[in-house]
Amino acid sequence: MSEIPAKATESEDPSDGARAEAAGDAAADVTSGTAGRTGLSSFDGTDGTDGTPHGDAMWQSSPPGSIYDYIKVASFSIGPDGLVDQWSLRAEQLFGIPAGRAVGMDPIEAFIDHDLREQGQRKMAEILDGREWTGVVPFRQPGGAAGESGREGLAEVYVMPTRTEEGEKAAVCIVVDVRTLRSIETDLAASQSIFGQSPFGFLLIDPDLRVRRVNEQFANTFGGTPDDHRGRGVHDYLQRPEAERVAATLRRVLETGNSITDMHVTGFVPGSEDRRHWSINLYRVHSGSGRPIGVAWLGTDITSRRAAAREAAAARRNLALLNEAGARIGNSLDLETTARELLDVVVPGFCDLATVDLYQGLLAGDETPPGLADGSGELRRVAFASAVSDAPFVGGGAPVAVGAVHHYPFNSPCADALRTARTQLVPAEEGGLVQSTLAVPMVAHDTVVGLAQFARTKGSEPFGDRDRDLAVELAARAAVCIDNARLYRREHERALMLQRSLLPPGDPVASGLDIACRYLPGNSSADRPSEVGGDWFDVIELPGHRTALVVGDVMGRGLRAAVAMGELRSAVRTLALLDLEPAEVLSALDEIARGLGAPGGVQQATRAARRPREADLSEVYLATCVYAVYDSVTRRCTFANAGHLPPVLVEPGEDALMLDVPPGMPLGVGGEPFEEVEVELPEGALLALYTDGLVESRDHPLDEGLQAFVGALTDPAHPSPDDHPSTTGLRADTHRNLEDVCDHVLNTLDTHHGEDDIALLMARVQGLPADSVGDWTLPREPRSVGRAREYARGQLLSWDLEPLVDTTELLVSELVTNALRYGEGEIRLRLLLDRTLVCEVWDSGLVQPRRRRARDTDEGGRGLQLVGLLSAAWGSRRTPRGKTVWFELPLPDGETGLADPAEALLSLF
Repeated sequence: MSEIPAKATESEDPSDGARAEAAGDAAADVTSGTAGRTGLSSFDGTDGTDGTPHGDAMWQSSPPGSIYDYIKVASFSIGPDGLVDQWSLRAEQLFGIPAGRAVGMDPIEAFIDHDLREQGQRKMAEILDGREWTGVVPFRQPGGAAGESGREGLAEVYVMPTRTEEGEKAAVCIVVDVRTLRSIETDLAASQSIFGQSPFGFLLIDPDLRVRRVNEQFANTFGGTPDDHRGRGVHDYLQRPEAERVAATLRRVLETGNSITDMHVTGFVPGSEDRRHWSINLYRVHSGSGRPIGVAWLGTDITSRRAAAREAAAARRNLALLNEAGARIGNSLDLETTARELLDVVVPGFCDLATVDLYQGLLAGDETPPGLADGSGELRRVAFASAVSDAPFVGGGAPVAVGAVHHYPFNSPCADALRTARTQLVPAEEGGLVQSTLAVPMVAHDTVVGLAQFARTKGSEPFGDRDRDLAVELAARAAVCIDNARLYRREHERALMLQRSLLPPGDPVASGLDIACRYLPGNSSADRPSEVGGDWFDVIELPGHRTALVVGDVMGRGLRAAVAMGELRSAVRTLALLDLEPAEVLSALDEIARGLGAPGGVQQATRAARRPREADLSEVYLATCVYAVYDSVTRRCTFANAGHLPPVLVEPGEDALMLDVPPGMPLGVGGEPFEEVEVELPEGALLALYTDGLVESRDHPLDEGLQAFVGALTDPAHPSPDDHPSTTGLRADTHRNLEDVCDHVLNTLDTHHGEDDIALLMARVQGLPADSVGDWTLPREPRSVGRAREYARGQLLSWDLEPLVDTTELLVSELVTNALRYGEGEIRLRLLLDRTLVCEVWDSGLVQPRRRRARDTDEGGRGLQLVGLLSAAWGSRRTPRGKTVWFELPLPDGETGLADPAEALLSLF
């Protein structure tokens, strides 16, 4: 504010007198040193000392926020001599010269440039002559002590003539900094431009939270002119809850001075029912003296941005849902599990209720179930999920339980979706829980495999076009996985059926052995879905009450391994019937395995093995196998091994041990011979053959599994005294105990890993009793034929087998006669009684008998034909010292009836 020099006196003009009086009061303040701090006294009708009235008015300080807070106004007085005699504090601030230095200076000489001093002296003379003057004067601050030039400026000066107490003419000068005025003008113009031309809504709100000013943009949004909005509050623009929140925020900004950035406000504009969204920035506005005078409001309409953000969020949410579906659906090759995985993804992230129905025919393995084309086929509900309740869909007819078979009416939206392979919107029924349902056909490889229904309950957002597309994508992904699971299940069931059909049916029976076996196919309990493997076992009855025990494992899994296993098993049975030695059987199997991967078979593989070539590993068939032949008469067992795990033997009263059988190379490798090991098995001993799935898994190494298997066999394998096979009745008890041993082994070991098939074959030794064997040696002479008949008759009568005497005598006579005529060395006759009667004739000749059809005119050649007609089976085999010709007869109480010798003889002619 301006400060009036003190020595001005009353002029001749009345107005000058009033000004002089005021100037005198101000001078007193300056003299006391308070003018620059508190300003003038308040205009209250009293003086400043005793409170008595002093005229009608007094000068007062301007209220806070006046124009004098922004512009620089100073005053000083000039005496009759033209020198400064009073210098205000504002003058000190403006010119930078203290009062002690300024008083007594010639203002023309001190502040005016040299070129303008003459003109300034003339103006000073006119002023001192009593004339007022107003003008813009360039000035220069006096230099410092070192002669430095001072700052240049431009001042607007108002000079008013005055008189001193002596009546001499003087002057009072009011000075304003022109540069500050120009700056204020520029700032006002810029503020007006920004406020008026801003594309955002701009408001000034006073401390009473009333609108002081708005710009055109805000007025265009809410209607009317800018002046129409003066005095309004936030409740005039926003609904009550939102208005109260905004008002509280405005008050907080006024109190704390903390600005608010990007505050989202929701409301409506006149003439529209659409909800609008704004982003608001609030900051406190201050006067030049720093006093808060209100809040500035800068608003931006973000309605379209919010809509775009919602769309982007929905797209990201859908993409995340698809990513989750890709990660979670299809991890299992099980139909029901895959359907449940789909529902785990969509509920509750996408919908509130969901079901999956699959065609019953496809689940049963049919390629084209009836009714698939028109949507009327039977469906089975395989999965249901709900985020709100466990009840099925409300309003969709009778509830369908999981696992139930049903069908949709022909004219229903669900049937239409199945028929057209297009998504249908199922209308909601009155009073139901569901407000919107999508019936989405599950299409895989252009085939509809089922129907998925996604429903949202009342209160949720209805399905839109984007949701429809997402539902189709989710159903399509699940459908492909379900179809893959269906195809896998079909292949797995076929492979398992093939494999089981190649295994021995029921409980195998062998002479002199109690047999117990277990086969566990790989299952889906492992981390990865397993396929059927190539494990197999077999029990083959050989002539002479001998038995071949076989356990093998084709490397690999799936239908290919099962087929290879079937071929090898068939080959083993064929080779076993030829009565070859175990090592010879494995050598022949090795050739067969090598031929399985060659287009030309065994011979082609043999020729190809003689020249170097790069083998196709995908067509290489490798297998391991252990082949054992047990003779129930001698209780001796001959083993041959092709890369398989060693057999385990448990003798009575002893710990289990692994037999030292040379492993050899796996079948299909070739080039290495196989060795045989013969072991005599004591009565009651337990022999175990197995595959690697029993003793090896990812969690248990092979050595650890073998030790656990041996330990599991040690304790329960010891037979009690009651189990000694002295009678036929006790054999059933022993067999049952052997079954318990199998169960004990499987329960003790880790057999539920599902990584590989498990085959276990266990046999308890029960040799033929001595009184069930008749053995005689005959010299090479004709009378040995009669003696052989006598031996046979006597032995059969001692066994109470009189019905077999005639037939046996006839057949023994034929075989001994052939041995005399075509064989060499001494002759051995042996009769064996077990489940059947076996007769063997041994000699040292190597020539095998060959059966031929005799002509009507031939006198001989009908002996082997007679043997074939009267016996249940006959044959010959090589021995280390010659050959053995044998025949087998069923016991009288057997199921097979005896042939009449007379009828057999007549049939030869």
